[in-house]
Amino acid sequence: MPRMKRFLIIQTAFLGDVILSTPLLLELKRIYPEALIDVVVRKGNESLLLNNPHVNTVFVWAKKEGKYLSLRKLIREIRSYNYDETITLQRYASAAIMTFFVRAKVKIGFSNASLSWVYSKTVAHSLLNGDHEVTRNLSTIQHHGAQTIVRPELYPSKEDFENVTEYKTTPYYCLAPASVWFTKQLPQEKWMELIAELHGKGHIYLLGGPGDTELCNAIAADHPNCSVLAGKLTLLESAALMRDARMNFVNDSGPLHIASAMNAPVRAFFCSTVPSFGFGPLSENAEVIEVQEKLACRPCGNHGHKACPEGHFKCGLGIVIPKIS
Repeated sequence: MPRMKRFLIIQTAFLGDVILSTPLLLELKRIYPEALIDVVVRKGNESLLLNNPHVNTVFVWAKKEGKYLSLRKLIREIRSYNYDETITLQRYASAAIMTFFVRAKVKIGFSNASLSWVYSKTVAHSLLNGDHEVTRNLSTIQHHGAQTIVRPELYPSKEDFENVTEYKTTPYYCLAPASVWFTKQLPQEKWMELIAELHGKGHIYLLGGPGDTELCNAIAADHPNCSVLAGKLTLLESAALMRDARMNFVNDSGPLHIASAMNAPVRAFFCSTVPSFGFGPLSENAEVIEVQEKLACRPCGNHGHKACPEGHFKCGLGIVIPKIS
């Protein structure tokens, strides 16, 4: 009888990146049903893996509580296990340092990662060939026979669904207007225009974290058809609410990937970034909305900026809010 395999996946980036790593869990469990799969995430993202039937242990890097002290503590934890493979999806040096100290027969990472010499096997990673990030992630386990594209998944609990039941009594829409980066965020006046377009078509819930409350309140502007839930729901409660919305409107940010993981209907606004970078929606009912004018300055980077480098933000202000039937 073959020995049970054990894998470690390291993804210590943002919320959306963790969600886009879940197809690896699905595929490894499909190929090796008895495998044990551990995951390393940054503190704050561990709740995304709650109830996930494919995860054995979640290790948490409390980066903001002392980057290197917490890193040493984490390394001591993961060094107590022997892995068949470590799969590192984060390309920063800190992830490579974790990988270096892990006991594993094979250490897999991306060829353009910092300290790539740490990895015994590397695969290519490029934002320029049009592949989705899920496909790039799954390329790290292609040697096991993994599929090239699999929709990510989240697993809200029965309690998560029960906690948002009160918000589902009438047809509704979910809006997630915030982003870590200003230039990835549809301008406030455009969100207000969208709310005007949705008037009379259903209730509107504005979602986000505690730090997004001020923005959401400004967008809602005491509109009787809007409720601000930013900071009031957990990530999985938000996922449970988004699943049954008439439509979810999001930026190129974490809520987009929550929608994909719930196969929820979604319209994604792309401002300074472009879908060809590989972070577009994967829901069955999904569309990207972006400026139609060909701007020489777009995209202006892989991620986003605190302000428009050109000073005009045409990629956001030029987006036309769609008519909602």
